[in-house]
Amino acid sequence: MYTSTGFISLFLLRVTGVALVVYLFMHIWVIGSAVGGPEAFNARLDIVQQPLFKLGEIALLAAVVYHGIDGIRLLIVHYFDVTEYRRSLFLAVMAVSAILVVAGGIPMLLYMLEEMGI
Repeated sequence: MYTSTGFISLFLLRVTGVALVVYLFMHIWVIGSAVGGPEAFNARLDIVQQPLFKLGEIALLAAVVYHGIDGIRLLIVHYFDVTEYRRSLFLAVMAVSAILVVAGGIPMLLYMLEEMGI
């Protein structure tokens, strides 16, 4: 079955957008606990410093990078006549996003493993 790159791009843009909104609410939840004092803040901070959340930070990096770069691609597609290059632009967005996520994700992963003592 053939799926257009436009559909894939739109789907990924929506998924990453929702993920960023979920992260925003989680961030507000943690930072908002500072009102309850240092104990409440540290308790919530301990929750989000678990290894699963560290992997989530790498996923957050991937969402931010893809969402931002695909947004630039959408601006290019909207304001310039690049109809014949839409697939190539999408593939370029995927390649640049992958390179940036790997470049940023490896240090994050190594730091997580170092904290775990592995």
